[in-house]
Amino acid sequence: MSDARTSAAPVPDLVPLCADLRTAFLRAGFHTDGVLALLGADVNAALGRNEAVPVRRVLDRQGSTDPGGQSLATLVRLFLLGDTCPESAAAAALAPLDLDAAVAGGLLQRHGGAVRAALDVRPLDTGAGTRWVVSDLDADRGELAGDREYVPGVGQASVSLLQAIPALAPATALDLGTGCGVQALQVGEHAGAVTATDVSPRALAMAAATFALNQVSVELLAGSWFEPVAGRRFDQVVANPPFVVGPAEVHSVYRDSGLDLDGASELVIRGIPEHLNPGGTATLLASWVHVRGQDWRQRVASWLPEHGIDAWVVQRDVAEPALYVSTWLRDGGLDPRTGEGARRYDAWLEHLERSEVTGIGFGYVTLRATDAPSDVLAEDLLHPFTDPLGPEAQAYLARVAWLREHDLLDAQLAVAPGVVLQRVAVATDEGWKPLVARVTRTDGPRWEHEVDELAVSLLAGLRPDGLPLGELVGMLELAHGEDEGALTGPATALVHDLLRHGLVLPADLAGDTPTR
Repeated sequence: MSDARTSAAPVPDLVPLCADLRTAFLRAGFHTDGVLALLGADVNAALGRNEAVPVRRVLDRQGSTDPGGQSLATLVRLFLLGDTCPESAAAAALAPLDLDAAVAGGLLQRHGGAVRAALDVRPLDTGAGTRWVVSDLDADRGELAGDREYVPGVGQASVSLLQAIPALAPATALDLGTGCGVQALQVGEHAGAVTATDVSPRALAMAAATFALNQVSVELLAGSWFEPVAGRRFDQVVANPPFVVGPAEVHSVYRDSGLDLDGASELVIRGIPEHLNPGGTATLLASWVHVRGQDWRQRVASWLPEHGIDAWVVQRDVAEPALYVSTWLRDGGLDPRTGEGARRYDAWLEHLERSEVTGIGFGYVTLRATDAPSDVLAEDLLHPFTDPLGPEAQAYLARVAWLREHDLLDAQLAVAPGVVLQRVAVATDEGWKPLVARVTRTDGPRWEHEVDELAVSLLAGLRPDGLPLGELVGMLELAHGEDEGALTGPATALVHDLLRHGLVLPADLAGDTPTR
């Protein structure tokens, strides 16, 4: 996202190749279903783990039994395994794309009488059928992993962001820092018009090829941060910015912002509100530092305005500095134990130590533009779950809007479908000794909350056709000999928290719970 020196890598010219390349892929069945059918589920899973040996064994057997059906196998070898293939086989698999044009455009490289892929082109299904994504080769296969303008493909971070984006139908959408273009593909499935930006000419070339290969129309703009869309607003914004926390340096444009510590995440979070239409939403990945003596929640909340934004900040992981730095050094192809890697390791840790950084948090930020005082919730979500976060984010925003417009004490509420009550006890000489009771969601992020016996009784009385919450609390006070109003505050606070997290729902939102 930040400006960087010129890359040593030439910018590929792929768009003129894409119509013929798409024809070749469709003819050969080079899509997610075709590759799965060719390899089988187990070997396809091995391919997903970058384990080439089982894949090559299947392809070798397939060649001996079906010598006429080699196009798909050749494309798998070229683009998914990084193998060198005879020119004749590649030409047959890529027809009608001319092999010389593919080499000149930067898609392939010649090696004697053979060719191999110069770029990664792979099928991906994000829920709407196969799309092809163009990027640089990964570190194991490519020569540009350490290049400043290296463009990564669809990694774990990209997939997690894809799953965190609510499935909306915006009239306009912005992908800030598009990289290989995969996030723009996702929002473009339902958006009327999509704009994508990037500061890297190489990334813009990859994204343009991704869009052309998938026959989607995206407005591509070059420039840093929000500069290309100054003065414009959108209904949906997505961003996977260069959020790596460290010194104000740029070694790789896709991950280093040139801003100190968590300055990139702060810049994007601060900048998004002025680019959202009323009711517009944003989803982004971000990192933030844990500074000695400072609550990370307050740090992130301080980046948001006091009016006009609903924000849900979810911390999914916290890394201690040494592990964080060594992980990112290895990601950039450096060994943190020796040479340049060890030198940068020491300097990076020294910088974090001087800044009193005790940890680095990572997670998702969901924003919505409103005309009300800002509502900001920053919280940990460190336990594992498998359901995508996008539906939950959409439902969370709906629940926040409902809370703003209603008085809980007057509302008819119900425990959400799928919520269970768990009681934990320990064995003693006198029998089972109760330790704790919890209510737990069995869908979405699987939130759980500890509750006491009064809360268990209150929740047992909640149902859509039942009494309003205020009357139930009054009955509970009478039944337990409490003064009138004594339980109103605690009960309201509890139900407010449970409703935010989807364990309790108002009757009119009961049908909007996320599904698996």
